[in-house]
Amino acid sequence: MSVTLETPELPAVFDGVKLAAVAAVLYVIVRCLNLKSPTAPPELIFQDSALSRFLLKSCPLLTKEYIPPLIWGKSGHIQTALYGKMGRVRSPHPYGHRKYLTMPDGATATFDLFEPQSEHCIGEDVTMVICPGIANHSEKQYIRTFVDYAQKNGYRCAVLNHLGALPNIELTSPRMFTYGCTWEFGAMVNYIKKTYPQTQLVVVGFSLGGNIVCKYLGENQANQERVLCCVSVCQGYSALRAQETFMQWDQCRRFYNFLMADNMKKIILSHR
Repeated sequence: MSVTLETPELPAVFDGVKLAAVAAVLYVIVRCLNLKSPTAPPELIFQDSALSRFLLKSCPLLTKEYIPPLIWGKSGHIQTALYGKMGRVRSPHPYGHRKYLTMPDGATATFDLFEPQSEHCIGEDVTMVICPGIANHSEKQYIRTFVDYAQKNGYRCAVLNHLGALPNIELTSPRMFTYGCTWEFGAMVNYIKKTYPQTQLVVVGFSLGGNIVCKYLGENQANQERVLCCVSVCQGYSALRAQETFMQWDQCRRFYNFLMADNMKKIILSHR
């Protein structure tokens, strides 16, 4: 006598669970990548003036809709990870000379000087004095890319290395860069003015550097001499309000707080 054992079919509820799991994963991906986020032209806030109208006419990109790269282009997290950690496939390596300046308190400020690779379009001598973001310096990929592009368009570039940020430059005084100290940036600008008495200046600051350059220009009217314009990129306007924002878990903001704090701890401990 033979007995046939039949395996019961999996209940339909199991297929429903799998479908729900797949749907949940897809939902998370769509939310994380911001695929449902609409694109739009940037919102421009400016005072109507001859300079504003000239800038809008000269830079039509400011009024065009931003079309991000497919799939990952709408996610600020992925853009930060890809560009911040991986960088460009072929990041340029502009050649420059490192300058050393002794500050009144004994600190050694450094900056890198890059000469233009072509004639400026208006035939004048123009120098970009650049202040990088927090804990950054001239060797960072976004700075190298910016400098390379500026050189090819006829600009001389001077890039400040934040005090203590370069791993191979030791501190010579018991302090490093801070959120509002303009001493090193001012020393670099003064060096450029004295060395190139005919040059005009374009002041550029990224993130933390935006705070420093704007503060520097506002500290003394003499600091604005020979300055054509100032460009502040992604500047944080209030350190105290930003601190509150970075303590929030919404949009993974606190995760970035951990990363930045860990980077600052490494820099401090490297000089102990």
